Amino acid sequence: MGAPIVVLDACVLDPAALRDLFMRLAVAGLIQARWTALIHKEWIEAVLEDRADLKREDLERTRRLMDHHAEGCLVRDFEPHIGSFGLPDPDDEHVLAAAVVSGADSIVTWNGRDFPAEILGPLGIAVVTPDEMAASLLKDRPEEVCAAVRETRLSLKNPPKSIVEYLEVLTARGLKKTSALLASFHRDL
Repeated sequence: MGAPIVVLDACVLDPAALRDLFMRLAVAGLIQARWTALIHKEWIEAVLEDRADLKREDLERTRRLMDHHAEGCLVRDFEPHIGSFGLPDPDDEHVLAAAVVSGADSIVTWNGRDFPAEILGPLGIAVVTPDEMAASLLKDRPEEVCAAVRETRLSLKNPPKSIVEYLEVLTARGLKKTSALLASFHRDL
């Protein structure tokens, strides 16, 4: 069975620690990451709102690199489906539309309540948190996930992070279960 097809919601692409980890998981072939231009717009706007020290052109460069390195990631032609699902928040319709068009297995988001099971279930799409997704991948493919985590951690230069510091970052970003599991692989990180 191939890697799961997952739509990464904007809340997974901001903060950078989650975006970097999920990009490494995608590049390693552990997930088939999907997103849309609208999802890009959402995470970029959120970063700019929180971080006045960052420049839009730098984030646009990151977007271009993401689109280049995650094969088949950019979902197109999803717009006709927007508004047809009856989600509690109409602003989330584009995420579900992208999941339907891309044949996604799941939507990875912290906002599970915005994607009710009674709507997604009949479509065959699950909603999982980033922590659930990463922990599940770690249980199924520990060596490959540890390699992706190690690459992510070692890519941090300003400032560099020890293993303990990096696991603290992941924990602070909500990956509590994943961090606890990763701690047992300390030598591989």
